Amino acid sequence: MKKKIVSISLGSSRRDSKADFALGRQIFSLERIGTDGDFAKAQKLLKAYDGKAAAIGIGGTDLYVYAGGRRYAFRQTQKLVEAVKHAPVVDGSGLKNSLERKVIQELHAKGKINFAGAKALLVCGVDRFGMAEALLAAGVRLTLGDLIYGLNINKPLYSLEALGRWAQILAPLLTRLPVSFFYPMGKEQEQKIIRHPEYFTENDIIAGDFHYIKKFMPENLPGKIIITNTVTAADRESLRRGGVKTLITTTPSIGGRSFGTNVMEAVLVAANNSREPLSAEEYLRSIDAYGIEFSVEEL
Repeated sequence: MKKKIVSISLGSSRRDSKADFALGRQIFSLERIGTDGDFAKAQKLLKAYDGKAAAIGIGGTDLYVYAGGRRYAFRQTQKLVEAVKHAPVVDGSGLKNSLERKVIQELHAKGKINFAGAKALLVCGVDRFGMAEALLAAGVRLTLGDLIYGLNINKPLYSLEALGRWAQILAPLLTRLPVSFFYPMGKEQEQKIIRHPEYFTENDIIAGDFHYIKKFMPENLPGKIIITNTVTAADRESLRRGGVKTLITTTPSIGGRSFGTNVMEAVLVAANNSREPLSAEEYLRSIDAYGIEFSVEEL
């Protein structure tokens, strides 16, 4: 019997997708439903699938972000998921802190990417703190674009300590504002604004949330390596035309696209028959047990 996994996203409905996914002996029916930034519609769908889905992912927003050893909760997103009473709800942050860290470590250990001394732009560090730590540990010269691409403040950050200091100042305020203030959702995900392209062009590796990358990147990124996920077949073709050399998706390709970390986290929660998110150690054990692999494509 298939287990139903649904991702309710505040992102564009144009990116909706369905696919079956086998994990060990279990079969999962995956569905991503975009609500074009409509919180009322998202909440209605969350209520409808509560009790019907084995686990629910929330996309196009985060429940929490992490920086400087602290966790900051988004008020609007927390209110959104209050409607769910039975199914476990995850936003992908558990996998971002475990799977994405593991991906960087494996790419480095196996010599697939020469990180030592490479320059990398991580478009949003608070969204992917585990990836940021792993990139630095691998010897990357890291630029964090949180202020640049989240708040349109042209101030690159070059350390996790700097990110933590800014987060301590700004996060208590920003997490009380509408998510759309700093994250593209709905039709905005399809609108392109080339913002400070110099940070894209001067770095060898572009990493992080694909909606940020897609929205703000220049049309051409010849020879670049992109580490991300939630990439559709159309996205992949666009990156190829733009000259991107290598595309690494941290979640597996399913039905021609990589689903978001919230979907894969929901799959692992359901595979373990858990009623709540797993610990980082449990995610890593499950990733190893089920042989979940990232994808490396030469475009």
